[in-house]
Amino acid sequence: MSKTSITLNGTVVTAEVEDRLSLADFIRDQQGLTGTHLACEHGVCGACTIELDGAPARSCITLAIAADGKRVNTIEGFDDDALMGILREAFSEAHGLQCGFCTPGMLITIRDMIQRGVCVSEQKIRLALAGNICRCTGYAGIVKAVKLAVTRVAERGNHVEA
Repeated sequence: MSKTSITLNGTVVTAEVEDRLSLADFIRDQQGLTGTHLACEHGVCGACTIELDGAPARSCITLAIAADGKRVNTIEGFDDDALMGILREAFSEAHGLQCGFCTPGMLITIRDMIQRGVCVSEQKIRLALAGNICRCTGYAGIVKAVKLAVTRVAERGNHVEA
């Protein structure tokens, strides 16, 4: 057992955890934040994507103790985030989701992509999303939603309060 202290969605959480406990299991089972989904548990599918110190990370292959002293944001931590609000609206309007299982990880990844300015073409969007697997949509709606969100961000002068 090790003691870890993580700033989770803006709140400092300190806990004793098993050394081999994944961050995903810590988030879901010990903190009750079920928006972080588990599927492959090998870091391949992207369903467990969270933001770790400002960058997307796979929580299923990150140990909870490795997040000690770091900032972790799950999908629940973006409720008041303007860019995430634009993304959620775009996903709804462009039919970028079906079952919704991959959506939290997708949204966190796409938010980062937009902030880094990599959403400049359909090809680049598809390439950047290659690490997030959706088994339902065929990606057409997701790509359309990303383009819509990028357009809306540009309409606001490329400035969206995060």
